Amino acid sequence: MDTIEFRFDVQLLIEGQNMSEDDIGDYIEDNIVGDSLLCVGDEELIKIHYHTNEPWQVLEYCASQGDIHDIVVENMIRQAEGLQG
Repeated sequence: MDTIEFRFDVQLLIEGQNMSEDDIGDYIEDNIVGDSLLCVGDEELIKIHYHTNEPWQVLEYCASQGDIHDIVVENMIRQAEGLQG
């Protein structure tokens, strides 16, 4: 099995006002170690998808930007082993 560098797949929605997907994406990439960032949406709703070993940092930052919901944090190592993520 290939080594998985970043254990957790973090997905969530941020709901707010006057948000910038570029600013949020740049902050995550610059301050939270991980890869495979997806940050798309508009000023009121942004979808985040990110692989990291520190999912709580993603949740904490995103919660500071608006109301977070539809939160999913999956353990990709467990999934690769055929277990519940």
